[in-house]
Formats: sequence, C-alpha cells, structure tokens
Amino acid sequence: MNKIKYTLLGLIFFCRLSYGQEMEVVMDLSGKWSFSIGDNLEWANENFDHSQWQEIHVPGPWESQGYYGYDGTAWYRESFTLNLELNNQNLYLELGYIDDVDEVYINGKKIGFTGSFPPNYKTAYNARRIYSIPKNVLKSNSKNVIAVRVFDEQLEGGILRGNIKLLKERNPLLLDFDLQGLWKFKTGDNENWSYLNDYSDWSEILVPGTWENQGFFNYDGFAWYVIQFKLSYDLIHDDLVVVLGKIDDLDQLYINGEFVASTGQFEERNYQLNASNEYNE
Repeated sequence: MNKIKYTLLGLIFFCRLSYGQEMEVVMDLSGKWSFSIGDNLEWANENFDHSQWQEIHVPGPWESQGYYGYDGTAWYRESFTLNLELNNQNLYLELGYIDDVDEVYINGKKIGFTGSFPPNYKTAYNARRIYSIPKNVLKSNSKNVIAVRVFDEQLEGGILRGNIKLLKERNPLLLDFDLQGLWKFKTGDNENWSYLNDYSDWSEILVPGTWENQGFFNYDGFAWYVIQFKLSYDLIHDDLVVVLGKIDDLDQLYINGEFVASTGQFEERNYQLNASNEYNE
C-alpha cells in the first residue's frame, strides 16, 4: 500500500453535493429520538446505554418539548438497520437545519460537523445538513447508531426542521477511492505545506462543504486542504483521474508534494489573482 498526501491550495470551498448528484430516499428517520442535555463525548459511543434518556421528536426545537429556555449542549441518539441491498451504496444522512452547531457520529465514528463549538463558537443555523456516510462505518443487517451533538447559543435550539432521512445516490460515479470525509485544513499560504510530516495541529474540515459553515465565517483568502490515504497496488499502473466537484474560486493540486494541476491563474503566487468563472467549473 502506498500512502498519498493530497493537497489543495486556493481561494476555495467545496459544494456539499457535487457534479449534479441525485438522491433517493431509502429511510425516513423522523420521529422519536433519545435525548439528553449536557455534554459527554462517551455518548457518541456505539454501545453507550441511553435507556434512561428522555424521548424528543425530531425535527423540532427542544424548547417546545420540555426544555424551555435551555441554551447549551445536548445529544440525540437513534438507530437504524441497513438492508443488505444497500450494502456498498453511496449513502447520506440528512438532518435538516440545526441550531446552532453539530457533530455527527455513526457507530462511534465522527462522519461530519457544521459550525464550530465553543470556545471558538461559530453558528451555522442556516446550513442544510447532508453528511456522506463512509462505507466502513456501517453494518449490514445490524443496528447502526446515530449520535448527534448539538450546541445552541440562544433562542430555539436543536434539530429544528427539514428532512430527517437516509439517502442513497442515484447513478453514482464508480470510484476507485472515495475522498469525501474529514480533511486537515489551514488558512494561509505556504508551499511547504504540500508535504509535511505532521498535520496534527491543523483543523479538521468536512469535504465537500463550505468553510464558512465550519468555523471560518467571512474568511476570504488562501487555504490548504490535506488528506492522506493508501492506494492499493493494483491501481499503481492505471491512469487515474481526481474528481473534485466545484471549487470556489481557484485551486492548485499537489500529490506527495508534486504539483499536478490547477484551475485558474495564480500569477506566480504574487496574490494578483485573476478569477472569473472558475468557481462554476
């Protein structure tokens, strides 16, 4: 297995659903979920016993369901069984609109987040939540546990409105390796970042997704994305294509520190950028 570091540079964000993806509903998850105010990361664990928690209707603000005036952190938990026919499908979890910030776990693995929790709080109350579910976290013909951590600063809080569903992608691209998920992220610009030994002090960001909804509201400028993955030997001698969806505005791609390609003109990195329609390519 060869480890590859894949880096992007640019004035960029990713569209949540790229290249015209069409979704089909496979399961309605609205209804009664288990709920508790407070905060404990152990509540994300697949085997945590939440039998003593209260029930709350999802979607709907928690203030109207017995928690009037509560501002702070709370958790939701629910489970579903995945049919064998959905095995190896491209699946997504839709959670509508959450006020203000959320992190989502399936079977104890974090699959995404929107907004930023305190102490670096940034709301994302107006962002529609649709999270790609990595195939390696799901269990076929067995219970899969969803845990959602939510922080509300003021007024209504919780999983407020919208569709609460499990979706599958119609006519998906046949990928040799799916790069969706959590990447490392850093604002600023340094070409040496294309190949570092340690990215542990970088932020995490969900790709695809806008950085404005993930703690970097109103940031305009350069930023880098990095992901590390292992490519199987049977692909080493094949002609491969990297599919990135839409990036706003310009980007440069490096693999293992080597420049591969770009969209838009960076003018020798002197920050005199010439952006026109690249965001729509």
